[in-house]
Amino acid sequence: MVLTTDRLIMRDFEESDWPAVLGYQSDARYLRYYDWVDRTPAAVQALVGLFLEQQAATPRIAYQLAITLKETGQLIGNCGIRLAHAEARQADLGYELDPDHWGYGYAFEAAQAVVAHGFLALKVHRVWASCVADNVRSAHLLEKLGLRQEGRLRENEYYKDRWWDTLLYGLIEDEWRARGSEASFSPDRP
Repeated sequence: MVLTTDRLIMRDFEESDWPAVLGYQSDARYLRYYDWVDRTPAAVQALVGLFLEQQAATPRIAYQLAITLKETGQLIGNCGIRLAHAEARQADLGYELDPDHWGYGYAFEAAQAVVAHGFLALKVHRVWASCVADNVRSAHLLEKLGLRQEGRLRENEYYKDRWWDTLLYGLIEDEWRARGSEASFSPDRP
């Protein structure tokens, strides 16, 4: 599967993508809001292997796509939307980006296309996401996409010797359409 935007090509993962993923997942800035303290080649190969398994599933319910720069083909992150099961009418959104590419709007561009895929191709009614409350950039991105904060789970995750709050966000299809988001995408370019 391939989704394209003005600056990005988002495509299914290939087995050979793991070194690029290891590169950015090993960055201390990336690791700040994850329970991992480091990443190993074996762990990242297993993660990419999971993405490959999800791609081959029938029916396919998980779409975790490699984010690549259109001009160079460089893999700079991933973004995806996942259904709990084939008949699900809601899906969760997730994304991660190489810290060297933060601040350029790539995560927003990728997530916007994936959300459109969820509403237009997967016919979901609701897209939801969560993020660690301290991750202000991620919360801001979700809000910019039109997701509304629906809740805060206080001290519900423990890692790195502390408790973390988690924010829950959601976007209903009618809200997404009311924002005019559908007009930005055509069937061949979600």
